[in-house]
Amino acid sequence: MAKPAHDAQERLSQGRPRDERIDAAVPKAVLELLQENGYSGLTMDAVAVRAHTSKPALRRRWRSKQHLVVHALAGVAGTAPTPDTGCTHCDLVEGITTLSEAFAEPVGRRVLPALVADLADDPELDTEFRERFFHPRRASTAAALRRGIERGDLRPDIDIDLLLDMLAATTYYRVLFGHLPITATLAEDVVRSVLTGAATDNWRARWHH
Repeated sequence: MAKPAHDAQERLSQGRPRDERIDAAVPKAVLELLQENGYSGLTMDAVAVRAHTSKPALRRRWRSKQHLVVHALAGVAGTAPTPDTGCTHCDLVEGITTLSEAFAEPVGRRVLPALVADLADDPELDTEFRERFFHPRRASTAAALRRGIERGDLRPDIDIDLLLDMLAATTYYRVLFGHLPITATLAEDVVRSVLTGAATDNWRARWHH
């Protein structure tokens, strides 16, 4: 069984110095090529040419083009994007904004649906995506929610996992299906809707317990 890509990267870093130029050039090249040719048109050879390196050099760091895409997305979106500004509302808006910007059109619509399909068929890639992109982002937003509880902005009995899904779901849903755009105010709108709720006092009187 192949070792996870991050294990290979760790062995590489222990055996030789990392080439910082390649580390910077490759994600940039990946994003440019995704913009130009889409996910299906992305190749390791094209990335190597655009990043002014070689395919073997890429293979020493990333097992496949899918791993290149995960690495590039983690870089552009950030793995710990939700800040600690002292303002719960502001922190959550900033966290969603970085996610929305990472999947901005047209790259998001050309990448995320195909990448999700590949995750379903490749457990190692799925683990890589979760460890490098999904879980770090989720953990940073969970920390923001816990800070909100400590400040008294959020109820102490909130379901943090459910709130995390609700906050991020709109961006992922719009990118996957393209039925509505990711607008400049989407992050603000989502946070306000989730934190204030949509129900009237009439509903609360009947259903809130």
